[in-house]
Amino acid sequence: MKRAIKRGKSFGEAKAGKDAEAGRGTPEGIAEPVKKEIEGNSFSLSVGPVHPALKEPVRFNLEIEGEKVAKVDFEMSQAHRGIEWMGTRRNPVQIIHLAERICGICNICHSMAFCRAVEGIAGIEVPERAQYIRTIVAELERIHSHILWAGVAAHELGFDSVMHYTWKMRETILDIIEALTGNRITKGMIMIGGVRRDIDEKQAANIRQGLEFYRKGFGKLCGIFMKDPVIRARTKGIGILSRKDALAFSAVGPTARASGVEKDVRQDEPYAAYPALDVRAITPKDALGEINGDVFDRIVVRLLEVKQSIELIEKSLKQMPEGKIVHEEKAVKLLADLKNAKGEGIGRLEAPRGEVIHYVRLVGEEAPFCWKVRAPTYNNLLPWGPMLLGAQIADVPIIAASTDPCMSCANRAVAVEGGNERVFDNEAMHRLSVEKTRALRGQLK
Repeated sequence: MKRAIKRGKSFGEAKAGKDAEAGRGTPEGIAEPVKKEIEGNSFSLSVGPVHPALKEPVRFNLEIEGEKVAKVDFEMSQAHRGIEWMGTRRNPVQIIHLAERICGICNICHSMAFCRAVEGIAGIEVPERAQYIRTIVAELERIHSHILWAGVAAHELGFDSVMHYTWKMRETILDIIEALTGNRITKGMIMIGGVRRDIDEKQAANIRQGLEFYRKGFGKLCGIFMKDPVIRARTKGIGILSRKDALAFSAVGPTARASGVEKDVRQDEPYAAYPALDVRAITPKDALGEINGDVFDRIVVRLLEVKQSIELIEKSLKQMPEGKIVHEEKAVKLLADLKNAKGEGIGRLEAPRGEVIHYVRLVGEEAPFCWKVRAPTYNNLLPWGPMLLGAQIADVPIIAASTDPCMSCANRAVAVEGGNERVFDNEAMHRLSVEKTRALRGQLK
């Protein structure tokens, strides 16, 4: 994806034109955009790509009338890391390390999605105990991600004391992850055919103790975000995404569920141990009795999912059977089997931010012929359009942050020459990288 919205007509112009042609007004749930331009009162405003309130490298090109956003356009930054390209030059076991580094926060979901795609091609059965361990680690990651996001949201609202409180709470989940894996962020737990490490009784007791900490602190966390009058004033009725637009723009994860779209891969296409855990997609109606699709609803969904994750982990620890944790313990044997595998596979998972997809094609060689990743941020960019139309300038940062974007997961490299966009292919990217490295080495001599 080179640009979320092409040059030319902005989101506001394009949508107004289509609605006029169809004879309809603004879709339900979207703040009414300014329909009439008054000469001399319309201004262009760029927010980002380097801005104190936006930690992600993205630039919003807004047209404002007074304090209200009348037109919306945005540009993704160009932060291409070439992870997919590198993967096609490594064997599947080596790729797991790369997949886990697509995102620093949601890393288990990427390594597991890749492994599920490969397992589907090679016909590898994952032991039942390993499926439960995968589920436990994935839900620990969901708690970590949602609490981290709550701190970021508080920061965007100017509530740094709340940010520090939530990030202090986050330390407990990081301690649990470190006790299980040896690392606080990247975990190295997932392996093709299972997991690398087991969970013993002492570790299980440590997990239960940590979950009890969150169970006791959950009420206070909800009280801060759901009852504080300042937070409610800054988030209620702000950045509305209607259910219709959430479906039209293919929103995923908490962003979609906050608009009433009951979509969750754990529910719709269960994997790992989820078939035995009866997962249900959470919407704001579960707590509020209504759905508005605003920033406040997106906060509520993530808070409820923290509670849901606690319950899922407790169930998994209780139901987890004894047995093997990996299909093939000998890496040499596993690599030999994968080298002979041919076919296409897709791994779908419900990451903390939403549905993530990994497509893999094996052709009987050591390295995959193709590896393609679609992270949830890719889907949740276009919904910024209806969210921002009619919003106040001061609300732009929290509206953007409410989808929990991760640009490093979604970016692509683009060259612009004479106004024409051109996407570099793999070979060109590699050649330019080598030339740049050699030039830098020459400067250091």
